[in-house]
Amino acid sequence: MRLTADLINNSLSYLNPLKERELDLRAFGSRRNTGHRIPAIENLGVAGPHDAIDLTDNDIQVLGNFPLSPRLRTLLLARNRITTIQPTLPNAIPSLRNLVLTSNNLNELADLDVLGKFPRLTHLVLMDNPVTKKEHYRYWVLWRCPTVRFLDYQKVKDAERNKAKELFGTAEAPTELASQIMGIKTKTFDVGATNGPAPGQGSKLSRLKLTDKERKKLQEMIKKADSLEEIIRLEKALNEGRLPPGVMVEDSMEE
Repeated sequence: MRLTADLINNSLSYLNPLKERELDLRAFGSRRNTGHRIPAIENLGVAGPHDAIDLTDNDIQVLGNFPLSPRLRTLLLARNRITTIQPTLPNAIPSLRNLVLTSNNLNELADLDVLGKFPRLTHLVLMDNPVTKKEHYRYWVLWRCPTVRFLDYQKVKDAERNKAKELFGTAEAPTELASQIMGIKTKTFDVGATNGPAPGQGSKLSRLKLTDKERKKLQEMIKKADSLEEIIRLEKALNEGRLPPGVMVEDSMEE
């Protein structure tokens, strides 16, 4: 179910025990919301100012697309399918202090780097994400997120910060290990999507016909993409039923 303006306006908004104005968009949080599984964040501008938003137990894959929300301090997103955090998110919610991302699909340490751009983030929960099983996970988060004081419900110790600095150096002079980790990020575009539409995609993609040469060219472009923005640009073009620039192969020119 899409996060429409009507769904938002019909959802519960109340003062939570911390006296914060909270918007309840849990899939199974309240009677009004029972049963919906939101796939993407959208239309939140109609909600008005809130201190907290609960999006637990939905199907969100990308954490982003928030309107400017300077009042928002708490985001609850446990048990979604988040693989990506938009690089511009800290600009939209600069006052974020508490972020719960338990049981999502964040995979690489470098995928967490954007969290370090939240200037007031103090409480962060990433338990039950694949990334937590990576070597040096906790040290990496503390190195990249110097404002975090509680990580996965455990208080950050000075000894841990010192160890993180020993492992990774400084932002201006990262160690070789830090540079290696920074170079490994999750690419969110599925190369197999060129063979047919993924669930939920529109009919435009299904009508897009690729030659073997064009499919090979597209796969090469995806593999060589070095930024999330470039991957999103390629994916948007395909979803709109058009070939990205540089993919089309003119057989007559090759002969």
